Amino acid sequence: MPSRPSRNASPTASETPATSRRADARNNRARLLRAAREAYALDGTDVSAGAIARRAGVGAATLYRHFPTRGSLIAAAFSEQLAGCLAAVDEALRDDDPWRGLRTALTEVCMMQARDRGFSAAFLAESPDAPDLRRERVRAEAGLARLVQRAKDAGQLRRDFDVSDVTLLFLANNGVLRDSPAASVAASRRLLAYFLQSCHPSADTPLPAPAPVHLDDLYRKAERG
Repeated sequence: MPSRPSRNASPTASETPATSRRADARNNRARLLRAAREAYALDGTDVSAGAIARRAGVGAATLYRHFPTRGSLIAAAFSEQLAGCLAAVDEALRDDDPWRGLRTALTEVCMMQARDRGFSAAFLAESPDAPDLRRERVRAEAGLARLVQRAKDAGQLRRDFDVSDVTLLFLANNGVLRDSPAASVAASRRLLAYFLQSCHPSADTPLPAPAPVHLDDLYRKAERG
């Protein structure tokens, strides 16, 4: 009667190539995501697929096997950061102090922009072929609008504050980012401090009419820029 193969036996020759291919695929995917994040930080999300593939040291066909569309690559490259953004908004909504919740959420998003220019570009880019990314951004917008309304209802935010002012903050914050992460964080913190002080009810000098801007305007601007 033939003996049974040991459970600890080495993989057969026929199994080894498949295992190797899976490992290669995982490595290539990780290299592509790293290259995409680096390229987006330098050149924005309009960088070509070919440039990302070259940076990763793989062929364009390999890139498209992993990420068939530009939007799928953007969404995968910054999925963790976007999840962190949503978590910050959700956590702020659970805060019993509406002003503290709003301040915390705005600080978290601005710091994420400052620490990772690639994420800032991806967050502001319009990607019709990335419905998941779009859906998560809509969730973030809705949460921020609720934070604004809570603070206004509690009398902790000036009466003429408009939710579009959050859009202006993100646009301005994107504009102060620098090549050095430390310099970007410092500039972002100072800008945010000015913004928050001007939002307090004690700052009662009337504001001009709200600007006709929406986060979608930023996405289109980032796409063109």
